[in-house]
Amino acid sequence: MSSTVEQAGRLFGVGLGPGDPELVTVKAARLIGEADVIAYHSARHGRSIARSVAEPYLRAGQVEEPLVYPVTTETTNHPGGYQGAIDEFYAEAAERLAAHLAAGRTVALLCEGDPFFYGSYMHMHKRLVGRFDVAAIPGVTSVSGAAAMLGRPLAERDEVLTVLPGTLEPDKLAEHLASTDAAAVMKLGRTFDGVKEAFEKAGRLDEAYFVERATTERQRLLPLAEVDPASVPYFSLALLPSPVNSGSPLNLTDATGVPVSPATTEQSAPAAAREPGIGEVVVVGLGPAGPQWTTPEAHTAVAAADDLVGYGPYLDRLATNPRQRKHASDNRVEAERAEFALDLARRGSRVVVVSSGDPGVFAMASAVLEVATEERFTDVPVRVLPGLTAAQAVASRVGAPLGHDYCVLSLSDRLKPWEIIVERLEAAAKADLAMAIYNPASRSRTWQVGAARDALLKHRAPETPVIIGRDVGGPQESVRTVELGDLDPSDVDMRCLLVIGSSTTKAVGGAVFTPRRYPA
Repeated sequence: MSSTVEQAGRLFGVGLGPGDPELVTVKAARLIGEADVIAYHSARHGRSIARSVAEPYLRAGQVEEPLVYPVTTETTNHPGGYQGAIDEFYAEAAERLAAHLAAGRTVALLCEGDPFFYGSYMHMHKRLVGRFDVAAIPGVTSVSGAAAMLGRPLAERDEVLTVLPGTLEPDKLAEHLASTDAAAVMKLGRTFDGVKEAFEKAGRLDEAYFVERATTERQRLLPLAEVDPASVPYFSLALLPSPVNSGSPLNLTDATGVPVSPATTEQSAPAAAREPGIGEVVVVGLGPAGPQWTTPEAHTAVAAADDLVGYGPYLDRLATNPRQRKHASDNRVEAERAEFALDLARRGSRVVVVSSGDPGVFAMASAVLEVATEERFTDVPVRVLPGLTAAQAVASRVGAPLGHDYCVLSLSDRLKPWEIIVERLEAAAKADLAMAIYNPASRSRTWQVGAARDALLKHRAPETPVIIGRDVGGPQESVRTVELGDLDPSDVDMRCLLVIGSSTTKAVGGAVFTPRRYPA
């Protein structure tokens, strides 16, 4: 907006959205109806898509000012060439609008999509903004409309969405496509062959879709690889949607608008209908308690899965999705659970194996990776997504007891001898490390806490702070700080985690912390 204007007339660059008149904003519709002058660009045939979209909001008695391009894609004998002819046209068009504005009239210049998104309005705006009161009224972009009609999200979380003009050289366009997560390529028509070539060079043709006249009765949506170049109009774009959401359903239509079955593309087929092939296993840490402790990355992986595998209580933490299958098992069958998950993935399923806390800390990641080394599973992709650990959660409740060097140990002797556990406890105590103790007790293991306490007291003062964290983040959360010499095994059960301080750990008031500086 400019504070120095010639007259009271106002210019509005009105974004009309991608084509459906019902996607015109309330403000845009109001301004169109109130304007004295309705201006719009058109080719020499005189038809204006923008005017046809705005027609329901026009009123009788308005002055119409068509701004007819002297050239579109054809050649010109203008001494300045194509660009010279266009620049001259924009200058003349601006002066035509200026005459209305100088007379005090309100002008609505119609623009498909958004006025500042590859819109013709911007050429009027920059020529008139210093002279008159001008404003752009945003509209739904063609990119947003295309994604909505395709039924595929554009980008999520940290994904990068790149918008590109199809007029770029194919090699340059391919560079951008290869380095981004998602993309929209505008201005197709005569550039289509080069755009398709760029997608092929970037190795992403099979991920891309063609969207023509999105949101209108003439819209067409197809895999980009299947499009006949001769059928591509200017009002179309190529869309490379969010890779995180590559399994979302598609709404494809052929050249006549007839729906195409989503099952014609492998990535959109539901698990039960997908062709046999290799899926993947993602081992996910849910954090120590409710959904607020789970990372967005883990949420995304869970939402995209076909099958969810894990210990029953951990699976119960996940909302039930009728599209997905849950496979619960006992907590003592990790190898069998891993084998089951990998076999599902080998048959084409996207599988998530869930763990509490972090999957790499006394959890399912190592079990899955170990079984995945078997020859029959070597082609199955396995990913591990981190989670907030129980040790971090318990420590945070009292301050920073793990603020210096520390180690993580498990008191469970189900998978290793008790003698080894004692050796490691004493070694950590001799090294003056703070400790996070997992699996301190269970229904069948009731004596280990006392034995561990006695082993630590050989090398650690009785006054050493011990944090007993139970069900942290859950409805029965309790956190207490006691001294090592007073640690009572009856206060510890299978839902607890212990944090043992080092010789420098301090308990001051309600806070416990281990200083970063170690005494010389």
